[in-house]
Amino acid sequence: MIPTISQLPLVQLASGDLFSLQIYKFIGSTPGKKAYLQANLHGAEIVGNAVIHQLIEFLITLNPTNIAGEIWLVPLCNPFSTNQRTHYFSTGRFNIYDGKDWNRIFWDFEKECKDLEIFVKTQLNFDADVIRENYLQRIKQNFEKLADKINSPSGAPLSELYRYQLQSLCLDANYVIDIHSSSNHGIDYIYGFKGREESAKAFLLDYEILLNEYDGDAFDEAFLKPWLALEDALAQQGKPIQFDLESWTLELGSGMQMNPESVAKGVRGIKNYLAQKGILSIPGFPLPETANHQINYTRKTQLKKYYAPLGGVIQNRLNLGTYVTAREGVYQIIAFNKEGKLPAIIDVKAEKSGIIFDLSTNHSVNQAEYVLTILETDS
Repeated sequence: MIPTISQLPLVQLASGDLFSLQIYKFIGSTPGKKAYLQANLHGAEIVGNAVIHQLIEFLITLNPTNIAGEIWLVPLCNPFSTNQRTHYFSTGRFNIYDGKDWNRIFWDFEKECKDLEIFVKTQLNFDADVIRENYLQRIKQNFEKLADKINSPSGAPLSELYRYQLQSLCLDANYVIDIHSSSNHGIDYIYGFKGREESAKAFLLDYEILLNEYDGDAFDEAFLKPWLALEDALAQQGKPIQFDLESWTLELGSGMQMNPESVAKGVRGIKNYLAQKGILSIPGFPLPETANHQINYTRKTQLKKYYAPLGGVIQNRLNLGTYVTAREGVYQIIAFNKEGKLPAIIDVKAEKSGIIFDLSTNHSVNQAEYVLTILETDS
C-alpha cells in the first residue's frame, strides 16, 4: 500500500527557505487506533530515521487489510536541530535561540486543568470511551488557544510555534513512540510510565526506565501526563479506568551513528508492539517470546553519572553493557600537569555495582566533564 504523504510547514527563514515536516500516513481498510511515531527530535540522534525508513519500506509491502486504524510516521521531526553543526559534529540538543532543550518545551494540559476534580464528577456515569472523548475535546479546545497567540500581531517565539505544530499531529493518537538515542554512546532501552509495564515487553528491549517523577515538558510526558492525572482522579472517585493510551521514548544506540543492531531492534520491537496492539495484522507477530520477555525495570535515580576528577585523557574504560562490581575500576585518566611533574594515572572505581549504561564520545576531558553512566543495581 502507498502512504498518504503530506507536508506541514514550520517556519520561513530569512533566506525565504521554508522548514517543514513530511508525514507518512498508512491508513488501514478498517477503522481503529492511531499510532504516531517520530524521530530525530534531538539533532545528533539520527538512528530513528533509519528505523522509520525501514518501517515505511515494510508497510509499503502490506495491503490495507493488514492495518486496522492508522500509522503516522514523521522522520527528521526537528529540522532545526537536525541541520545544526559545530565543525563536523551534529549538536542540536538545545535551541540556539533560547538555550532550551528541544525535548523540554512541550505543552502539558494537566498543568492548565485546574478543575479536573469537577470534570471527573460529571463523568462518573459514563463508560471509558465516552469519558475519553469528552476529555480529548477539552484537551483540543485548550490546545487551540495556543494558536491565538501564534497568530496574534505579537506572535510567539520559535519554541512555541514549533511545539504547536508537532503536538498537533498526535493529540488524538492512542500510542506515541518518540525515537531517540544517546547523545554519546548508549545501550538500547525504553522510557515508560506506570501501569504500562506489560505493554513494554512488546518492544523486546532489556531495560525500561519507569518514569515516576516528571514535569510534563518532554514529548512523551506531555502526551500521557494529562491522561494519567485523569486516571488518578477517577480512581479517587471510585471509578478506576486505565485508558488504552500509551507513550514511549525508545533510546536506540549512539548519537551521530547508524548502529545496524540498534536499528534492527527498533524495527522489530515497533512491529511487534503494533501487532500486539491490534494495529498490524502480519504473519508471525506478535512474536511468541513476547509474553515471557524479561525486562529489567529501573528508575532514573539508579542512573549514576561519573564526571572526571581531573582533566586529562581517558583510557582503559569499560565497554557498554559491562557489569561492574562496587570498587572495581571503570576507567583511568592520564592526568598531565604544568607543575614540572611526570603525568599521573588516576584510577576511577565504581561506587556501586551495576551496568555500564552510557559513555562519553570524547576521550579528552576537562575536570568535571561527563565520562560515563552506571545503572546501579545495588540498593
